[in-house]
Amino acid sequence: MGTDKANASAEKIWMDGKLISWNDAQVHVLTHGLHYGLGVFEGIRAYRTQSGHLAVFRLADHMRRLLESAHICQLAMPYNQKQLEEACLELLRAQSTTLKDMVYIRPVAFMGDGAMGLAAVNQTRVAIAAWPWASYLGEEGLSMGIRAKVSSYGRSHINTTMSKAKIAGNYVNSILAKRDAVSSGCDESIFLDVQGYVSEASAENIFVVDRHGTVKTPPLSMPILDGITRDSAIQILRNDMGCKVEEVALTRDELYIAKEVFISGTAAEITPIREVDGRQIGQGGVGPKAKELQERYFKVVRGHYPQHETWLSYV
Repeated sequence: MGTDKANASAEKIWMDGKLISWNDAQVHVLTHGLHYGLGVFEGIRAYRTQSGHLAVFRLADHMRRLLESAHICQLAMPYNQKQLEEACLELLRAQSTTLKDMVYIRPVAFMGDGAMGLAAVNQTRVAIAAWPWASYLGEEGLSMGIRAKVSSYGRSHINTTMSKAKIAGNYVNSILAKRDAVSSGCDESIFLDVQGYVSEASAENIFVVDRHGTVKTPPLSMPILDGITRDSAIQILRNDMGCKVEEVALTRDELYIAKEVFISGTAAEITPIREVDGRQIGQGGVGPKAKELQERYFKVVRGHYPQHETWLSYV
């Protein structure tokens, strides 16, 4: 099955207000964020559109969420949203000959070096990198579905790690669950919250299609990230496909008996799940709603639908 490993490499990185070479983008070993996890990040994609131009998908929404994440954990940001958006486009323009298609973009902001200790407040460093990266869970995962398992690790309580922020330190929980799933022969893990309800996957939101054809996904009141791909999927399902979508709590066994299960995320895009905890989901492949959503999503990000043109920022 597919892999989420990508050898990140490119020519330039935007760092602290200017473009520098990839190899010069370095930080001190006593960088505060390295030791304590105080940093925030985003995952963004850019695609080659039908017009031949590269376009970043929902750039403004991602940069807004980056700033909201920083605000939640009281990380002072030296740049505003418009400056960050332009920095991203500047980086892509500077590498237009090498970044052809399926570009992954990683903005990151973190507390730099200086004072140590939990109460320290140092300068915030900001960087944006971009490199080619195909689907997070592989082309086979997109076309055939992946195998998942409910993790023995739980998703943190909503008042513990601030689930609406993409804080770097929060992802240790996801790393543990992901590694456990892979070591068990699966591709992805699924978290339950502290009450036992389905939360999300290690780095994606989760959807099910029940026997009535209703699409269900956990609500934002639960400990899940307010996924931008999740929001895109809900809008496409409701407005373009005419599906009934409910944001409701899901139990573990509802996954087992669902007609379809799929996950959404910037890196994973729309990836079906064909098996959960050794139980075949539906017909054991890509269900009809997931397939149509995939097809529509990939057309949206490549500029085929005028109604979603505002989601694209052309380089």
